[in-house]
Amino acid sequence: MSILAFADTNILVQGITGREASTFTRESIHYGAHIVAGVTPGKGGQQIHGVLVFDTVAAAVQARSVQASIIAVPAPIVRDAAFEALESGIELLVIVSERVPRKDVVAILESASVKGTRVIGPNSLGVISPERTRIGMCGGAARDTRRAYMKGSVGIMSRSGGMMTELASQLTQTGIGQSTCISVGGDPIVGSTFADLLPLFEADEETKALLLFCEPGSTMEERLVDRLREQPSRLPIVAFIAGRFADRMQGIRFGHAGAIVEGQRGSPAGKAGKLEAAGVRVASRLSQIPEYVREVVPEPA
Repeated sequence: MSILAFADTNILVQGITGREASTFTRESIHYGAHIVAGVTPGKGGQQIHGVLVFDTVAAAVQARSVQASIIAVPAPIVRDAAFEALESGIELLVIVSERVPRKDVVAILESASVKGTRVIGPNSLGVISPERTRIGMCGGAARDTRRAYMKGSVGIMSRSGGMMTELASQLTQTGIGQSTCISVGGDPIVGSTFADLLPLFEADEETKALLLFCEPGSTMEERLVDRLREQPSRLPIVAFIAGRFADRMQGIRFGHAGAIVEGQRGSPAGKAGKLEAAGVRVASRLSQIPEYVREVVPEPA
């Protein structure tokens, strides 16, 4: 098994005629993803890499069976796109657009909660189940994705989509495969946090360990610690926290919109101490990660 992304998941791309969306649609199809429809208002009837474009999500869903939607539209219209998908009953939304207004994200998440829809992102590169499918643009070109990701038993959750691929590549090079990898998103508010996703990995028999890529800012890691204190995980967890220099630089954004350190809130040192106290093995260097993971997953995945 995997979580969220399965070999038979049918995927819709909202904004498919855009340059970026058109590119990742082509590469995802080459990787084996089932992209069954696209939506761009006013461009219904066109085809993008063999995928039929519809004017509305409702029309696409009526014509095709759809379980997941990738939202790749300009930030100001993400809310409208997400609401359209939610009204059509799509189970999973992956929002790759970045810097979506916070009030819009809150409105999307409130509606998604009512409808029972899982949201990944904004500012996510997506979800990948190696050698089965990907929902989004994890890994870039299909050939690069195949080199970086390998099917196995280590789940990855990362606040950086690019670093998720780097971590997966390090594991793959040492013979350690991955079950499901999720780019949770780098905006200040995202639909699914580490703590939200942990139960899904715990319920997946294929996943034997977790690897986290953490960043300065936000309280995502602290929320995970709270959850681990309340209910220890069956999964051993290894983490790497980027931006240790940020402990000396307050109130500055580092890369992602959500990576801002204010006092001890969101500081890398504070995160590391809390994670370690909760039983998470924290690597101080990226090069240590395969070794640490191998200690908890001794056999090639």
